[in-house]
Amino acid sequence: MRLTALYLFASFSDFQQGRGSVQMPENYVPAFIFIAVALAIPVVTLAIAKAVRPDNPFGTKLMPYECGVDPEGSARGRYTVRFYIVAILFVVFDVETIFLFPWAVQARTLKAFGFIEMMVFLAILIVGYIWIWKKGALEWV
Repeated sequence: MRLTALYLFASFSDFQQGRGSVQMPENYVPAFIFIAVALAIPVVTLAIAKAVRPDNPFGTKLMPYECGVDPEGSARGRYTVRFYIVAILFVVFDVETIFLFPWAVQARTLKAFGFIEMMVFLAILIVGYIWIWKKGALEWV
């Protein structure tokens, strides 16, 4: 109630000073339209998909399909730790490449500062690779 009174008082004082009334909600119309469209797209898409797709009355149509062979066992198989180590190493090699390409393009303009900075970066990576190698993480068998 108190906020309403303050808002009305502010509107009345603006109106008395010749500025007209405060019309803040009209600034939010594009945001409301965006929210309405963002909510309507998934709802309409799901409704169209439900109307178009056929009913699957048979259990065989609901079975998973693996290259023409019936699946055996559970899909909840465990992966070894080596899989995750290989994935992390791939990310590390990727990040290294991402940093090396822009440096190689701008190497002449960066001069000695850029060279020293890249050597520090590569030294940290090499120390990490040596540590991983000593731990035996690069053994692929």
